[in-house]
Amino acid sequence: MSSSKRSRRQYTTEQKVAILREHMVDKVPVSEVCNKHGLQPSVFYQWQRQVLENLAGALAAPAPTTGPGKREKELAAEVAQLKAKLAKKDGVIAEIAAEYTQLKKELGEP
Repeated sequence: MSSSKRSRRQYTTEQKVAILREHMVDKVPVSEVCNKHGLQPSVFYQWQRQVLENLAGALAAPAPTTGPGKREKELAAEVAQLKAKLAKKDGVIAEIAAEYTQLKKELGEP
């Protein structure tokens, strides 16, 4: 055994998926995939087992939502605020129009 330790490689999830895809989709033999990436076959098969064990969860239908999401609530609040602002503007316009009409009658303009 040598005095210097070999450091373990850390693979990201994306890297693991890419390595497994080479074998499962591209049909590259496991031995070639492992040699290419400097990986022990036992590690490759462990990753493959983990994928297959979690496959049911990946294919399961998403849980139905019980109510509106956060974004929908934000949009509903914004719509309510804009409707209130519009109603206020309509009220001001109606008041100004009534005053204008009254002034025209008082001044005798047609």
